[in-house]
Amino acid sequence: MSFSRRDFLQSLAAGLLLPTRLLRAQQAPASTSFQPVREFPGRSKVALVHGTDRRKNAHDALLAIDDQIRPRLARKKYVVIKPNNVSTVNPLAATNADAMRGILDYLAPRFKGPVVIAESSAGNTMEGFQNFGYTRLVSEFRSQNVSLVDLNQEARYEVMPLIDFDLHVIPVRLAARLLDPEAFVICSAILKTHNTVVVTLSVKNMVLGAPLHQAPGETPRWNDKRKYHVGLRQTHYNMLLTAQRMQPHWGATLIDGFEGMEGNGPSSGTPVASRIAIASTDFIAADRVATETMGVNADWVGYLRYCGQVGLGQYDLSRIDVLGASIAAVRKSYRQHADIERELQWMGPMNDLPPKLGYQYQASPKIFG
Repeated sequence: MSFSRRDFLQSLAAGLLLPTRLLRAQQAPASTSFQPVREFPGRSKVALVHGTDRRKNAHDALLAIDDQIRPRLARKKYVVIKPNNVSTVNPLAATNADAMRGILDYLAPRFKGPVVIAESSAGNTMEGFQNFGYTRLVSEFRSQNVSLVDLNQEARYEVMPLIDFDLHVIPVRLAARLLDPEAFVICSAILKTHNTVVVTLSVKNMVLGAPLHQAPGETPRWNDKRKYHVGLRQTHYNMLLTAQRMQPHWGATLIDGFEGMEGNGPSSGTPVASRIAIASTDFIAADRVATETMGVNADWVGYLRYCGQVGLGQYDLSRIDVLGASIAAVRKSYRQHADIERELQWMGPMNDLPPKLGYQYQASPKIFG
């Protein structure tokens, strides 16, 4: 699938917000390539809260699925809250401290163990914690034994395989704390558009927050986050591989949409006052509902479609019970990234090799020796 500048101009002349081919893609039936491999069992619950207080929205969204969280929480020794700090200087691009206050408010009467706020920022993680007011949370919630951890500095990791641009196997180092069976991991994500994979929500926050870069004392310098940015299709597939590894350790997600980001996300977009919070123990279902609230075609988000196909969560909206506000009541059409044409090319065919290479050999063996 490719989209030309002419498509955009024709659409704008017609008063449309999207290129004509993108509109056709939205209306087209799902591709046969989206056949399920493994069905996710049963239905999933997703809380959707709309209100005027960010902190209260976060607390109330988690409270709405309390019956889903408590049994899992009771079996864990400590909680890890994973914020989204893709930027360490732009507050709109990072998890707001009030969203985490809402999470801590929910935890206070329900969990007596320690709470770790842990991130692996692309920049200086501790600088981001300071800039966004996370350091104040340690003193405000002293009774909950809150601490801040830079996963890059902690430098504990597990290795798993990805593919590179040439589809060759390469290793990636994932933060061990996010794979700890003794931790209840809470994702604290944001509603944002993205410059490669259309949107960044719960799954993207976890998957791209896990790879480390430059553990102390190690040379030469390295950054395993870069191993995901190796081509559109490869990025989506590598995210699936990582989600498969991490999903058994996911506890609950809280997507803060009090002020989302549209346009050139994940770090340079503009604000949208959605005034919502989304929570679920099923990260895929939470992200599915989130795409609807943003007015995004869920077929466009390859890594989420893949996760749904292999049964990591529920991606079928008809099998998700939305608790609280209705999607229709809070939906806003988020403006997409300027590169949306190129982002959607993952949906098209690959032409790198002859499509019937083996057939050609069988038909003309003498040609190939």
